[in-house]
Amino acid sequence: QVQLVESGGGLVQPGGSLRLSCTASGFPLSSDVMSWVRQAPGKGLEWVSTFKSGGGSTSYADSVEGRFTISRDNSKGTVSLQMNSLKPEDTAVYYCVPGANRALLLGGPYDSWGQGTQVTVSP
Repeated sequence: QVQLVESGGGLVQPGGSLRLSCTASGFPLSSDVMSWVRQAPGKGLEWVSTFKSGGGSTSYADSVEGRFTISRDNSKGTVSLQMNSLKPEDTAVYYCVPGANRALLLGGPYDSWGQGTQVTVSP
């Protein structure tokens, strides 16, 4: 099974920004529905955002609405998550995943999700 690869995480101060990217081991992503989920230290998985092709529909968790933006670059076959005004509570491992089935997403992580990318927001 092709493994997703996330990148772009790092350590930032509160109020800072990061841009996460996702690709399928260097190959274009084939799913027209992609989501981001995250797992904070000692916490369960939390759905963050979903991008749906066919009008470019996007949706966000209340906790990130207005601060995060999900997008897709079809020419590169990647999906990104622009994160602005980061807060300490955004600290988590972020995973890029296909689909938007909530029960399935929160049942992860799965090997196909890859290692995720660590985002740490701290002074």
